[in-house]
Amino acid sequence: MIQYLLRLAKRFAVLLPGIGIAYLSVEHIFPYFDKSLPLGLAIFITYMLGAYVLVPAIIRLYRIIRPADHLPLYCVTPDGFASDPLNIGVIGTRRQLINSMEKAGWHVADPHSLRNLVREALSTVYGWHYPGAPVSSLYLFGRKQDIAFEIPVKGEVAGVRHHVRFWGTTYEDKRPLSIHTIQWQHRREKVYDDNLLWVGAASLDSGVNFIRHNLQLTHMIDPDTDKERELIVGQLREQKLTQKVSIVKLGEPYRLINRVINGSLHTDGRMAVVSLRKNP
Repeated sequence: MIQYLLRLAKRFAVLLPGIGIAYLSVEHIFPYFDKSLPLGLAIFITYMLGAYVLVPAIIRLYRIIRPADHLPLYCVTPDGFASDPLNIGVIGTRRQLINSMEKAGWHVADPHSLRNLVREALSTVYGWHYPGAPVSSLYLFGRKQDIAFEIPVKGEVAGVRHHVRFWGTTYEDKRPLSIHTIQWQHRREKVYDDNLLWVGAASLDSGVNFIRHNLQLTHMIDPDTDKERELIVGQLREQKLTQKVSIVKLGEPYRLINRVINGSLHTDGRMAVVSLRKNP
């Protein structure tokens, strides 16, 4: 009963800022723009300020005050909400990772820049080929991904793609790989030539929908994330790039309510870790 009441109190505490932002938008922000701009443009600017500035700022402040302290089963959004499950790992140097993924047919995602974002938007509108389009930033180990890869899905519209984000971390190589030998609290900002464990979250973008807590537009993720793990392992094996594949059990099978409206993900709670061949 106490736990139930605490849960209700937390939900109510999250609701209050939302009510405050809605009141601020309706009573102050929208009237300000409505006086000098067409109605449609005033509504659009009010929406952009609320969904992309005010709500994320409040949620990020909350996450700073109360950071997550669990063993990660998934990466999180900049706001701290659960996102793609961790399901793939690769052991090797950064250069080995890039060479192996490219040989398996993947493209390194371009960094976020105004030029690349405009190019991505135009490719979506006109159906242009842009295999290295930027991916959104997700967080693990307190930082955004170190590198990401993607493959457009053949025959589909622009934006439907397989993608995987990787974060480099260390592990105890003298003991069998497990949740106890992976350095989950690794905090190095830059990782390059070390032999590292690249912890990854692979998923398939399958459409577009709204985020439930701030109504931003984002990609829908295909619910079966285990299938994406098997895709990468199979491709690396096919190219004879693997030395060994280990299975690390992160937790029990679970279903994750995704941040996208009507979205959910499911996984068996396992991470396949590929040890790359030294000289493929």
